[in-house]
Amino acid sequence: MPLRVLMASQLSDTVIDVAREMLPPGYDLVVADFDSAKFAAALKDAEYYIGSPRFQLGPEFYRAAPRLKLVQLFSAGYDRLDVDAARQARVPICNNGGSNSVAVAEHALLLMLAVSRRLVWQHENVVAGRWRGNDFSSIMLYELEDKMLGIVGLGNIGKKVARLAQAFHMRVQYYDVARLSGDAEDALGVRFALFPELLRSSDIVTLHVPLDASTHKLIGARELGLMKPSAILINTCRGPVVNEDALYDALISERIRGAGLDVMVEEPPAPEHKLFTLPNIILTPHMAGPSWENWKKAFRNAFDNIERVARGEKPLWVIPELRE
Repeated sequence: MPLRVLMASQLSDTVIDVAREMLPPGYDLVVADFDSAKFAAALKDAEYYIGSPRFQLGPEFYRAAPRLKLVQLFSAGYDRLDVDAARQARVPICNNGGSNSVAVAEHALLLMLAVSRRLVWQHENVVAGRWRGNDFSSIMLYELEDKMLGIVGLGNIGKKVARLAQAFHMRVQYYDVARLSGDAEDALGVRFALFPELLRSSDIVTLHVPLDASTHKLIGARELGLMKPSAILINTCRGPVVNEDALYDALISERIRGAGLDVMVEEPPAPEHKLFTLPNIILTPHMAGPSWENWKKAFRNAFDNIERVARGEKPLWVIPELRE
């Protein structure tokens, strides 16, 4: 009898076809909307679950899935999940094993460039017919070369950001609660800085931390006040890591030069969100991770983990709270 893999998804048929093509022999993949009758029926026999962390997996989910052996996520973040419920059910939760790290790192650099070079402003000028005649002296455009980049959180994504930044000849420092050895810092070309020190001395601060109690509103009025007036803030991790009211105040008063956000506190944000009124911010709709290449990496990692568990081995990338 095939092993049952259940995937809750609103993905396109094209992406689901990739999953079906990569599904190992001996497995049955059932794709259903999370709240559908089909999903509820399939959950009774499901041994492995693949899905997004945006779906609530509480005690009732695990009670409805008595055969479940693994919850495998597409993403790195898992802050919306009920970790205690998974612990009680003795079901490991695994994130994506860094499958989206290249996409998110590239997106972070994209936002750095877009804010530094006022990309949206330039585009709007062109489509409005202002190809010539702009007063470029009133809008300063900046290069990344020789700027100090401060990376907050040096995990899979943070390390890739560091490598990409060096291709632009940026200087890189980082803060992380898990500090690298001196040899590892030398190999990566980064230097450790205390968090306030990093904020004061960085030209661009980019955030790559998980969302938990210690990182909720990590960047607030005090932290923004430490940054240079010429500094840029980039956030591609989780919206609540930044206090949006404090960021608005810092941007509108030009206490920092600009910001680039792929994530917000509420997603989707309210149509009248006050950050939308500012000219010195660029926003993208939490789309840093899902590149076309990333889906293949994510499914490859997911099915590899499923096969590991089926062989009686421990899965990879178990979230820290559930590691033995």
